[in-house]
Amino acid sequence: MNVSRTLKLASAALIVVASINAWSQSSEPAMSTESGSSAGPSKSDIRKANRALSKKVLQALSKGGVDTSSIRVLVKGSAITLAGNVPEESQIEKAGELAKQVSGVTSVKNALVVNEGGQ
Repeated sequence: MNVSRTLKLASAALIVVASINAWSQSSEPAMSTESGSSAGPSKSDIRKANRALSKKVLQALSKGGVDTSSIRVLVKGSAITLAGNVPEESQIEKAGELAKQVSGVTSVKNALVVNEGGQ
């Protein structure tokens, strides 16, 4: 039982780490070759927009009946990853479907796992 639980948690952690690593490798902003400056929003603006989208997704999940107490929403542009755990298997698919319906979300990677009792 403990080995199975440990493997599930380790798998979830690896999925999240791999997702973050993949995003960081492919998300370099394009630099304008003519002016030498980046064309687009500042890093602060991007972070602010990511936090706002994360909050919108968590609110949608909560309103849809998903327990969000152990869910993290990782945002990169308009692509999100749902990470963490939920108390029931049915909430994993429900969370993914609700997240897809949020305005501003273009893709959802669902890395949620079922929380085995004791936590």
